[in-house]
Amino acid sequence: MASIAPVTGRGPTTVDTLDVGQASAMPAEEVLAALGSGPSGLSDESAARRLRSHGPNAVRTHAVSPSAVLLRQLRSPLLVLLAAAAAVSFAVGRHPDAVIIGIILLGSVGLGFANEFRAERAAAMLHERIRHTAVCLRGDRPLSLDVTDLTPGDVVRLSAGEIVPADVRLLAVQSLTCDESVLTGEGRPVPKQTGPVEAGAALAELSCCALMGTVVHAGIGTAVVVATGGRTRFGLVALQLGTRHPETRFQAGLRRFSELLLGVAAVLTVAIFVINLLLARPLLQALLFSLAIAVGITPQLLPAIVTTSLASGSRRLARIKVLVKRLVCIEDLGDVDVLVTDKTGTLTRAAVAYAEALDPYGDPRPAVATLGLVCADPSARGGGNPLDVALWQAGLPEPVGWKVLAGVPFDHERRMASVLADDPDGVRLLVVKGAPESVLARCEDVPDRAEQVLGDRFAAGARVIAVASRPALDVTAVSPADEARLHLAGFLVFADPVKPDANEAVARLTDLGIAVKIATGDNALVTAQVCAQIGMTGPLVLTGADVDRLDDAALVDAADQATAFARVTPEHKARIVRALREHGRAVAFLGDGVNDALGLHAADVGISVDTATDVVKDAADVILLDKDLHVLADGVVEGRRIFTNTVKYVLMGTSSNFGNMFSAAAASAFLPFLPMLPSQILLNNLLYDTGQLAIPSDRVDPEQLRSPSHWDLHLIRRFMLFFGPISSVFDFLTFAAMIGVLHAGPALFRSGWFVESLATQTLVIFAIRTRRTPFFRSRPSTLLVFAAGAVVLAGVLIPYSPWAAVLGFRPLPATFLLAVGVMVVAYLALVEGGKRLFYAEPAGAPAARWRNTAHAVGRRAARFSHRRHARPLRLRTAARPRLRAGRRPGWDRRR
Repeated sequence: MASIAPVTGRGPTTVDTLDVGQASAMPAEEVLAALGSGPSGLSDESAARRLRSHGPNAVRTHAVSPSAVLLRQLRSPLLVLLAAAAAVSFAVGRHPDAVIIGIILLGSVGLGFANEFRAERAAAMLHERIRHTAVCLRGDRPLSLDVTDLTPGDVVRLSAGEIVPADVRLLAVQSLTCDESVLTGEGRPVPKQTGPVEAGAALAELSCCALMGTVVHAGIGTAVVVATGGRTRFGLVALQLGTRHPETRFQAGLRRFSELLLGVAAVLTVAIFVINLLLARPLLQALLFSLAIAVGITPQLLPAIVTTSLASGSRRLARIKVLVKRLVCIEDLGDVDVLVTDKTGTLTRAAVAYAEALDPYGDPRPAVATLGLVCADPSARGGGNPLDVALWQAGLPEPVGWKVLAGVPFDHERRMASVLADDPDGVRLLVVKGAPESVLARCEDVPDRAEQVLGDRFAAGARVIAVASRPALDVTAVSPADEARLHLAGFLVFADPVKPDANEAVARLTDLGIAVKIATGDNALVTAQVCAQIGMTGPLVLTGADVDRLDDAALVDAADQATAFARVTPEHKARIVRALREHGRAVAFLGDGVNDALGLHAADVGISVDTATDVVKDAADVILLDKDLHVLADGVVEGRRIFTNTVKYVLMGTSSNFGNMFSAAAASAFLPFLPMLPSQILLNNLLYDTGQLAIPSDRVDPEQLRSPSHWDLHLIRRFMLFFGPISSVFDFLTFAAMIGVLHAGPALFRSGWFVESLATQTLVIFAIRTRRTPFFRSRPSTLLVFAAGAVVLAGVLIPYSPWAAVLGFRPLPATFLLAVGVMVVAYLALVEGGKRLFYAEPAGAPAARWRNTAHAVGRRAARFSHRRHARPLRLRTAARPRLRAGRRPGWDRRR
């Protein structure tokens, strides 16, 4: 592999020779020197020069290549064989047939190319609007840069909830731990430090490094980038998996369906070819006819239909205030059957209001509010912790004369914050406020009445924090260890009323087959009260302590049964999500605080809101412009609508295409001529496909949206075998009318069957698109009606057109057109009756969805996407992962 031009730094080693394994065995100062960097990072000029040399920090590309899209249209071996056969036909003197086949093939390829290219450009524009950023030092100035703009030598800052943006050598850490399961399979967070490790250490033992694609579980750190893009350990794995984005269950189902039809096409093609040879028909004619049959049964426009549906779906979602970062997120959203959500702002109004200050006996005591303000974060005056914001906005008297000296900020393990402060009289106190359970556990001589006061407020649905203090006369610094031997001052009570429409929103999600579960840091009694107010009767509430007591296997069942989880930490939330996914459930997680980032990364679909913190929005797959469960329900419905419309195309292809092609195979066995010329079959298929492009616009019945969207290949196979023969029955009736009544020759026979087959396979969409009575109880979209009508009209008019003779058609008698109309109506009526019988059989339970490491890597790799290509680099260390046979890292090309 050609080497990449080195970038010379101030140290003795070029950046191209330094990978994370080597950096882990070197002191941090030597790593900086080797990379030609320093604690203040690179200069803008040096960074720009290196970025030009190394390329973007990307393992995926969203560049749209017209040639790649065109190649996907041409990669069908059937099309290639048909084009080759047409060329041979032209060479042996059958010029008109060859030219007609060539024109129709070009039209078919052009139709697929135009639609898929347009949808690909829409997807690329979506990627361009989404930014994943990292904080980087450039000349000692902290900048927020796109992760794809990082280059070796950059100094970056890491904080909880972020994805590590590259392979980095740590320079400084504070309680830093990382979740590296995406690379190592180790589910527990790994503590990090800055000292070098032994040379040749395994990937899981690189404690002084953080790896691209892993999640910062807790703490903060500063690090220097040593490898980017395809040079990283994550990048190597991602590139080995191929350049495609992760295959969803929906896409896998489409692939298996296409393989099924290709198998059917192969059998029919061989059978028809052999039959025609046995009937002593010309070899070239037999080959063209059998290949045309195979092309007719394959779903050539399926990729275009799916991509077009998703692209138009993303635009509709944007109109209903739902933004998706990647098109496949729409499919995942429709697949969701469990939603884990926070409480504040989703189910409650998020307008947390200060209500009262009470002493331990429940009597009003304003001094407690003063202590609460002393301990409150002063930056919350402009936003932040909602309880501190509510205190500052309550109009309470300012704590004049108090002097704060030191403090320990709130964290989700202690669930408390504390400050060391001098009161107006100069008395030094340690003031602590936080979750009542945590504060009371550190207090002495708590009156029994305090527990009752707490219980009454919790039962009323109020949010309560406890405030305590103790003298600290000779203390100059404070740590969590000092939060002991406290005296309970009292309680601060806040109101956070439930949204008026929360009950309706939860009921709507339940009607959509989605189990709603609450995960909150609030008290269990308050959580249970909120559950009761929104109609979640008889809630089973697990606390964080309960989660800690359960091992992973026990938590799987407990999480599935629970309605809500109270007093949970960020790690609890991620663990709960992973446990729910063990049941094969598709889990969405909705959150907007930094403490929600781990849950978002663990979920199948991470959902946040536009007002969330940057870390959380970066972790999310879907952004809601309104933090409203109704908006989320609208997004789920749109995802399912797209899935349902795609399945309509699939079911129609299995019923009508299979039936028509089977009829052609049977007719060729007993007719003295071909039932339809290869060019006529291809023209029929082209017109049919053109009409199907309107399917993504179709309406969907409400009952089709009431359960998660699951792919069912068994149902599709049954549908093909049930309705395909019904289509063939009417084809045989057409044959009988043409031969027995009209005594048709080859041209008239082909014209009649062309019109009848095109009409039946196009109009059957109106019966297949719904389980209701078409038009009367389920109206199709106007565009679909227009498209289907236009295709049928074109099919009827072609035998009367100036090109009819060239195409091998002749005008049809009016009596036959009338007979065709009667047969089409009878066919649709029979399909409608068969539909009632077919759907009377109960559907089986959907298969559980299991997602492997490849899916996790592919999904996370999507954030490292660039319009340019990713560059892998052959590592010179023994730790380089083994590549699959026949694959080597290379330029990342459009899928």
